[in-house]
Formats: sequence, structure tokens, C-alpha cells
Amino acid sequence: MTRSIALLGSTGSIGRQTLEVVRELGVAVAALTANSSVDLIERQAREFSPRLVALYDEAAARELKARLSDTGIEVLSGMDGLLAAATAEEADTVVTAVVGMIGLKPTLAAISKGKRIALANKETLVCAGELVMDAAARTGAEIIPVDSEHSAIFQCLQGCRDRGEIRRLVLTCSGGPFYGLSRAELAGKTRADALKHPNWTMGAKITIDSATLMNKGLEIIEAMRLYRLPPEKVSAVIHRQSIVHSLVEFCDGAYLAQLGIPDMKLPIRYAMAYPFRAEHTPDALDLLSCPPLTFARPDEETFRCLAVARRCAEAGGTSCAVMNGANEAAVGAFLREQIGFNDIPALVEAALDTVEQVSNPALADILEADRLARQAVFSHLK
Repeated sequence: MTRSIALLGSTGSIGRQTLEVVRELGVAVAALTANSSVDLIERQAREFSPRLVALYDEAAARELKARLSDTGIEVLSGMDGLLAAATAEEADTVVTAVVGMIGLKPTLAAISKGKRIALANKETLVCAGELVMDAAARTGAEIIPVDSEHSAIFQCLQGCRDRGEIRRLVLTCSGGPFYGLSRAELAGKTRADALKHPNWTMGAKITIDSATLMNKGLEIIEAMRLYRLPPEKVSAVIHRQSIVHSLVEFCDGAYLAQLGIPDMKLPIRYAMAYPFRAEHTPDALDLLSCPPLTFARPDEETFRCLAVARRCAEAGGTSCAVMNGANEAAVGAFLREQIGFNDIPALVEAALDTVEQVSNPALADILEADRLARQAVFSHLK
């Protein structure tokens, strides 16, 4: 059971919900980090009294330091601040709720200290999964997924003594706001359209990834890394209701699934309480009133990002880092209304065609692949 956390990304959707769970469970907060949200993180710092707060943006950190000068809380900035928070001695669990590749170095730093990682940053495993899992094996650090799908699989596998019994993992996917549309119909979709997720309230980047189905592609790769499985043993199905959070099919034909309402506090609570379950009764799933549960095959021709992710999963090397970096850059451009919706997969594919791939990459190769992929996308925006 978690006693004290360092929360990386405290002002985002996952971060705010994590602090709701912290209030429920009475967990201490050793460190908080965010990008530049001075007002919110100041309120969080005053409520939870961490020893350390860090803002990635240096100007914002200077303002926060002045505001918290009456508290004795240490305020840091940049990547050094993230690393200090991730390795805070008081924290036994590090919740990585930052979005994007920026979460990789702090996660590795926390793993080096043998901490429990409540992992909500999927890009860490997508880009450097083998390095991360090998480092965790060396230090004994626990990696407990917070993504609802991977938490579901993690829970379903608690009674699995032999991973050889797994026939396949089945990740469920809501289909996002554009389910059933053609590629021609997607062309005119705007930022506002793409941010209207049917079931979940999430940050902007992951909501766009859900609309393109890149989010499911990233999760397929993440599941491969977490459970050391080949691509053919990880699949995805459309499940519009977001009640079945994922399933495991075993070699004897049996399926285990985890069901619940679409609420991220459930997997957050499980990751913090593991190996126990923290009692919580409000807003539980009511089987007698929930809608019929349906499943369908994803349309990978229309939503090309999912097919691209599958190809990168099979290729390995730095291809996943290139794909992820290009996607982050392209989604950012879409959110700034610089490109159209269908330009996102096109730019990702162009980066994969442009950036040279490296087999068996070291950390430096992965970081360079990420940089080159972003550069390739930015070159198309000029």
C-alpha cells in the first residue's frame, strides 16, 4: 500500500484525479510537478504541503517560488526539477501522469531508486519499453499501469501463474467521437469536434489520440512491453460503452475481463492500494442499468494511425520512438489548428519514411529518434 507519492503532472486530468484519490486514502504527498500552471499547483501545494514542487517552465517556476515563499516548500524548474521529484526520498510511489516523451527520464530515475511506478505515461513504454522493463527488473521497481486498459489486464492476470497460458490480450477501444465515419468525412473535422470524446474526460492530447485511434496503437505497444508479448498476442476491439476495460484470453479458451464505469480513479486507486483493494462504493457499476455491451472490429483503413502503430510494433528498434515523436508534434499542430485531422497520420507516416531507424537502440538513440521525428513534422509545417 502506498504511503507517500511523488506526482508528476499534478495539474492534468490524471494528476487532478490522483489527488482526489489521495484525499480518500489519506496518502502523503512528497512532491508535485507540472508544466506551467502556477495558480493550480499553488493551490495544490498549499493543500498537500509537499516538500518539493517543480514547474518545467522556468519563468512559471520563478513566479511560483515567490508565491510560496511563506511556506518553506522547495521550488525547482526544468528537467532537473522533474528528476528531483521523481527521486524524492520520502515517496515510495511515483505517479507518472505527465503527457508525452518528457516522462521517460523521470520514470527511469524513479526506477533506479527502486520505487513503485504508477504509470499513466504510455509514451515511456512505447518509446523505450525494453530499457524501462529491464531497468525495473534490475532494481526490483514495481510498474503498475494506470491506463484503464492496462490496469484491467494487470488485474485479470493476478491469478495467472504462467504467462505461457495467455493466448492473447484484448484491449477495448471506445472508437472515439468519429466512430463509423469515412476518411472523406474525417477531413473536415475540427479541433472542437475531435475533443468531444463520448465517454471519457481527458486531456487534449490523449483525446485527439483517441479520435485518430493512435491511442489504441500506443496501448498495443505498451501492452507488448509490459507483458513481454509479441505483436500477434495483443489485439484491440471497438467497445463503444467503455464498460469492459480489457480482456485476457487464455489457452483453454476462457476469457477474464475487468468491468467498471468509465472512471480513471478506479485504476489510480488500484495502483496506489496494490496488492490490496481500497474500499469505495459510490458510482459503482450497476449491471441492471448499464447498456448492452457490444464489440466490433476497428477500421484500420480509415483510422490509419492504428495500422501504423501495428507496423511499428512489428518493426521494433527506434520505429516506435519515431512514430510517437511525430504523432506528438502532429497532434500539437492540429490542436493549434495548423493542419487538418487527416494530416496527423500522413505526417507520422512521412516521418517514418524520412528518419533512419536503429535496431537495438540505447537511450541516446531513442532520444535522437524522437528529436528527428519532431523535426521532420515541423519541416512540413513551414
